[in-house]
Amino acid sequence: MNTLSTPEHRFAALRDAMRAHGVNACLVPSADPHLSEYLPGHWQARQWLSGFSGSAGTLVVTNDFAGLWTDSRYFEQAAQQLAGSGITLMRLRVPHMPEHVEWLVEHLAAGQTLAVAGDCISLGARSTLQGRLAAHGARLRCDLDLPGEIWRERPPLPTAPVFEHAIDDAIVSRTEKLRRVRDAMREASASHHLLSTLDDIGWLTNLRGSDVEYNPVFLAHLLVDGDRATLFVGNGKIGSALAARLEDDGFAIAPYGALAEALASIPDEAKLLLDPAQVVSASVASVPEAVDIVAGPAPSTLMKAVKGPREIERVREVMRRDGAALVHGMRQVLERVAAGTPTSELDVATLLHAARAAQPGFQGESFATIAGYQANGALPHYQATPDHHAMLEPRGLLLVDSGGQYLGGTTDITRMWPLGELGSEQRRDVTLVLKGMIDLSRARFPSGASGPQLDALARAPLWAAGADYGHGTGHGVGYFLNVHEGPHGIRPPAPGGALVPLQPGMISSIEPGLYKAGRHGVRHENLAVVQAVEQTEFGDFLGFDTLTLCPIDTRAIDPDLLDAAQREWLDAYHARVESELAPLLDDPADRGWLAERCQPLAMAAATQAAA
Repeated sequence: MNTLSTPEHRFAALRDAMRAHGVNACLVPSADPHLSEYLPGHWQARQWLSGFSGSAGTLVVTNDFAGLWTDSRYFEQAAQQLAGSGITLMRLRVPHMPEHVEWLVEHLAAGQTLAVAGDCISLGARSTLQGRLAAHGARLRCDLDLPGEIWRERPPLPTAPVFEHAIDDAIVSRTEKLRRVRDAMREASASHHLLSTLDDIGWLTNLRGSDVEYNPVFLAHLLVDGDRATLFVGNGKIGSALAARLEDDGFAIAPYGALAEALASIPDEAKLLLDPAQVVSASVASVPEAVDIVAGPAPSTLMKAVKGPREIERVREVMRRDGAALVHGMRQVLERVAAGTPTSELDVATLLHAARAAQPGFQGESFATIAGYQANGALPHYQATPDHHAMLEPRGLLLVDSGGQYLGGTTDITRMWPLGELGSEQRRDVTLVLKGMIDLSRARFPSGASGPQLDALARAPLWAAGADYGHGTGHGVGYFLNVHEGPHGIRPPAPGGALVPLQPGMISSIEPGLYKAGRHGVRHENLAVVQAVEQTEFGDFLGFDTLTLCPIDTRAIDPDLLDAAQREWLDAYHARVESELAPLLDDPADRGWLAERCQPLAMAAATQAAA
């Protein structure tokens, strides 16, 4: 029998390992050697220890305490999954609740030791934590992987093959991308550059993989110097033919585990460019002390975020195809519910997958579909399972947040679907959130403005009603890459947070929300691309051009709460949606359903009143 089958047994074994090494506290972040948002099973130690399956969380274990820090997206999920485990839920960004670093500084005494695996903490975070602990006489060890010592059935590293993102889809060759990176290295006076972020490596090499669920990336590190770019990747993951093409383009292949040896051989006079926030402590442990570290953002991160005109055109086509799939899939869902056919939240995901899979270039979902009916919609990252899901009924609200990976782009969309009778509170909440999405979508802003400067535009209608939401308003989106992409984002300003200017070609989600536990949740989400709008005596001004094409079901809103400009935007958006999607719909029932939901608001209101 597995003696580590419960969190209680696992914590007992972890504490035994801590005592054996003279460690007083163990920090287990949600991280891997690439600091990815979503992790291969091999690095899901936090989930294995605690049982909490959310994507964001930090576990701290001492001899008499275990705490799990997570944000408001996961409060209810964490409370359910941690119940009875002995783990205390520590709610982030809640008044009087310390973050894990503050808690550790407060509770570790002089002479005591905190351990965290060096392949799961960034160089920057290590430096900060080390300094905070040292000021109180405590110390940090990054040379121990205590969860790894006790995790006997730890999943192996993924072995799926790497494949090429063909130039017809990738648009820009890897040789051109490598040239641009080397130009940036020269500007930073760097002779070498270490890159560990998987989506940056996928973008730079025009390679894709399946090592991380829903993200078409593969485990690798990349070391670039003036003569070659060495890709450190698992043996057998790159076939001989692809390896030869990479060699012709200036890329050498080395074993995944050979990075430390390569870094140790960097000449003393070298200058190594790396991002301390995106490279783990263990990766640079072997770099010779004489090598100068040039700390700065990876050039590829911004290059990747700014899509070129041809890439945006491919994304627009993907949005049309994705929108057509959503029309077909959601028509089926809503008609099944209206007809009384048993339909669950799981069925929603199945029907949307089938509709998307019929579209050209579809590679899979960009994340696990969130179909939250009524109270389940109040959980921002809700996930229906065979053991826990709701059956849909012809009343109330269904929130559906879904997306697809296509060879020509990545999609992410949220829609609110009324399944029948709605209460006045539901209509009001759906409309308030929609007002925020529209207002930000219509925004004009000067060149140089950043997402945190615009965030309040989406929240203002909610603030006026005494409401708010606990997540960011927008995230960057990759090009057949991660659905969450930096460096830009639309979120509330944070002390010390970077203000990354929005630039033409950047794609961002616009997704305000409102969540009422035990009742309902609301979120509207479109993707939009930043574009140049006009030039005045005050400089260049930018705005958003909405990319997502799918009806916003006006049966769920209170039109009287929209002002004239918001009504105009909604009518124009629906006219465009119908114009672009109707030619892609072969089924007359789909075209009719689309036309009905794209009616001008005044006509739709009259139709609803007559019904």
